[in-house]
Amino acid sequence: MMGEVEDTEFDDVLDDWFIESLKTYKDLHVYQLEHPTQVIEWTSGKTVCVAGFSPSKNEILELRLPLKLLADENKGLCAERDFKVANGGFTDGPVCCLRHIPGTRCVVTNDGLSSDLQVWDLGGDDSDVIRRTGSIQGKRSVSERGSRIAARLSTPPQILHGAWTSDVQLTELTSGHTLYSLETDSADPLTSLQFVSDTVFLAGCCSGSVYVADTRTSAAPQLSPSPTSSGEAVLWWTDVSTGPHPSSCRVLRLSSSGRAVVSDLRNLGGAVCQAQLDVQTRLCNLDHVRVSWAPALDDCLSVSGFSGVVQIFNTRFWRTELQDAQPLFQHRGHVVSSPETDNSVPIYVTSHTWHPERPQTLLSAASDGSVHVWDWVDPNGSGTKERFSSPATRGNK
Repeated sequence: MMGEVEDTEFDDVLDDWFIESLKTYKDLHVYQLEHPTQVIEWTSGKTVCVAGFSPSKNEILELRLPLKLLADENKGLCAERDFKVANGGFTDGPVCCLRHIPGTRCVVTNDGLSSDLQVWDLGGDDSDVIRRTGSIQGKRSVSERGSRIAARLSTPPQILHGAWTSDVQLTELTSGHTLYSLETDSADPLTSLQFVSDTVFLAGCCSGSVYVADTRTSAAPQLSPSPTSSGEAVLWWTDVSTGPHPSSCRVLRLSSSGRAVVSDLRNLGGAVCQAQLDVQTRLCNLDHVRVSWAPALDDCLSVSGFSGVVQIFNTRFWRTELQDAQPLFQHRGHVVSSPETDNSVPIYVTSHTWHPERPQTLLSAASDGSVHVWDWVDPNGSGTKERFSSPATRGNK
């Protein structure tokens, strides 16, 4: 009897959220993986790559987005609402980081256990099989939280990778030759590597420190210390916005206590603005926290990994003094669509990413294996502004 009451309550919550979603989403599509993923990587404007992270054998898949989502007009005439598996294969171990190499049909992965990388061919017109084609040896046989990987369009293809600041190197994909190494006096574990131009990159550390370096020179990188207050023991995640020039980029640092600090790339020691975000820090899953600037929407950022929701914040009215900030929008679909029991593990978001060109479209994945693609509606109507210039592809975190 008790189970029937719980099922009824869950159905009521799901029904209420479904009615609400008719007003809060332009589009919402759901897919279910056999096993959860913590990587979502764009391989084109219509396809993404996902892969499992369980300790044993995992699937690696390229999914095609629902045609109904991609239809600009007459959506009602498009019956295809489902994700489709375009290509697939298997990995021998977990996939904790995955990056697409722009201009190719290749992705590079890391298992989170060492700094070694695996190279994969995504297949094409003659094959729908994703197969491993090579590997790149890192500098550490054992790695804390695994290697970070960054890629940008280059000929021949190159990747930037490393698990610690002292490990960061630029490697030519075909030959395996090291083209550049980051010279630092310290070894800090990394949370991110990102190109901000063809040669300039940013390395974000768990401590909150940020290095900015240029692969054309052996000069020492620019170092910005952590915003952490004295005695404050927190971890930090970093993202940098795209722009026509590195000087126009903004760096976002988010701590495990929910403090967000925005800095100008030219003055990383100062704060353009900052805020205390309304996130459930006690439920923080350190391996799955994601923070990301919207690539085609001014002043907006997204946060996940602290709970079962994806939160979107508008930084336009943040100030230099620390203040509380409420989310502009929350995607609660993963939590709402999964019934909780007394013995169930809470659902949490494992990854999310913005569409590189569609301003308010995101993909998110959760610990129950669900993958959602959703186009949200700004509740303020005019609280956001699209960037009408075509943004650079951001497959570089």
